[in-house]
Amino acid sequence: MKKGIKFLSAAILGIAAVACSSPEKMAEMAENVTVKCNPAVLEVVAGEIDATVSVTYPEDYFHPKAILEVTPVIVYEGGEVKMEPYMFQGEKVQDNYQVVPSAGTTVTKKVHFAYAPGMEKCYLELRGTVKYKAKSIDLPTKKVADGANTTYMLVCQKGKLDLKADNYQEIIKQTAEGQVLYTINNATVRNSQLKSQSIKDFQAALEEIKANERKTITSTDVVAYASPDGDVALNEKLSDNRSKSAEKAFGKVTKKNPVDAPVNVKSIGEDWEGFQSLVAGSDLEDKDLIIRVLSMYSDPAVREKEIKNMSAVYKTLAKEVLPELRRARFIANVEYQNYTNEELLSLIEENIDVLDETALLRAATLVKENDQKVAIYKKAVEKYNSANGQYNLAVTYLKMDKVNDAKAALGKCAQDSDWNNAMGVIALREGKKDEAAKYFKAAGSETAKENLAVVDVLNGKYADAAAKLAGKDGYNAALVALLNGNTAPAAALKCDCPNAAYLRAVAAARQGKADAVKANIEKASKCEKLAERAAKDIEFAQFR
Repeated sequence: MKKGIKFLSAAILGIAAVACSSPEKMAEMAENVTVKCNPAVLEVVAGEIDATVSVTYPEDYFHPKAILEVTPVIVYEGGEVKMEPYMFQGEKVQDNYQVVPSAGTTVTKKVHFAYAPGMEKCYLELRGTVKYKAKSIDLPTKKVADGANTTYMLVCQKGKLDLKADNYQEIIKQTAEGQVLYTINNATVRNSQLKSQSIKDFQAALEEIKANERKTITSTDVVAYASPDGDVALNEKLSDNRSKSAEKAFGKVTKKNPVDAPVNVKSIGEDWEGFQSLVAGSDLEDKDLIIRVLSMYSDPAVREKEIKNMSAVYKTLAKEVLPELRRARFIANVEYQNYTNEELLSLIEENIDVLDETALLRAATLVKENDQKVAIYKKAVEKYNSANGQYNLAVTYLKMDKVNDAKAALGKCAQDSDWNNAMGVIALREGKKDEAAKYFKAAGSETAKENLAVVDVLNGKYADAAAKLAGKDGYNAALVALLNGNTAPAAALKCDCPNAAYLRAVAAARQGKADAVKANIEKASKCEKLAERAAKDIEFAQFR
């Protein structure tokens, strides 16, 4: 029995000795070495590929006097890229490399590569060389992972830009006005007032409105006042009586041109607002003092008392200002129908010089061709020195990818929020991410915030990008959701453009929907660049 046991022990020792006897045996037994990678599919993040590789060496594999050189390599269509090798040693080697015991162990190492075009279709492998005394033997290559996923590079980097407001009014509010004056403490409209120049001008305006098909009177106001001198209660009553006489007078004034609109009759009472306006526009020496009194006191009686205390000034007020406030105003509220979109399009072709600044800016938004937009904005700048036109010109150049022209145009613009955003867009297109981020932060607008989310994506900060795009929809918002694990927004994109179709295909692939993948890749392949990408994209590997 003892003899049998001794024989079995010797056999086991013999096998172990064979297992570790030479570098050749390490090469032969390499299939027993297992390799894992996290992530299993390589991913490019912010232009870098990072992964963690774990290698498990089984018991009795690693020769105690051997040195193992392991080189991580990415192999791709454009060639291959090697990392500096990791060095390992057996238990009996007198060196400073990481020891792998003959009892076996798992070694975990980081791998890092800079992305290069072509790595969309690649794989990561480990190449090992065993060194023992004078011998050097290459181990079988171990494939670690496929890759690399570059979905984040689908982000649209054109940048979002807002045009300055054209401030064009489809309907322009206008007024036509005339007035009658009363004598002190009187509410009778004198016949001479009905023949005054003010009333004649008002009647002429009514005739012009009636003859102008673009103008419509929507309502009229008859507003009566009393001058702010004397007893407040008496002035309130006097103003009421003036409103009644003014209403009758309005009927006489408009007899030849009846107004087909509501007549609103109002009694204001003491006209402190009109008083302040007349004083401010006068050349009275003490007008600043009078205005200060008005601001200091709200009580009409106190105001009047304080002003009367300035006896010399009050005499001038009583003679030149107060009589102008004993009045009733006739106001026609008018709506002017501005040029329609169709008319604007015709006028820029036939008679562009009749258009004012706002009309030119609106017309530029209506034309389809960017060259024509440029011409119109230049017209607005040349004719009206239009600041908004100058900025919109820069935006149009950017839409035409004329970056240098855009820079020149922005050089003549005020450095406001829109300017900072536009400069950020330029920096983004030039690949200057840090510079772009500074401009977007300086802009501080919602549009700049969306552009800053693009920088986050390029920097691999997908959660930050999602926070900035919360509540937004559209292509980039859908992509960011996808990068954060939510496929729904990308799958729901309605746009028929190739880029949106490609994103829908990626979402479908992650959802395991083969038919949707195929249908959307066909739509995306209308773009040759996207067709080439799809043929290599790791997202679609299982659907090829």
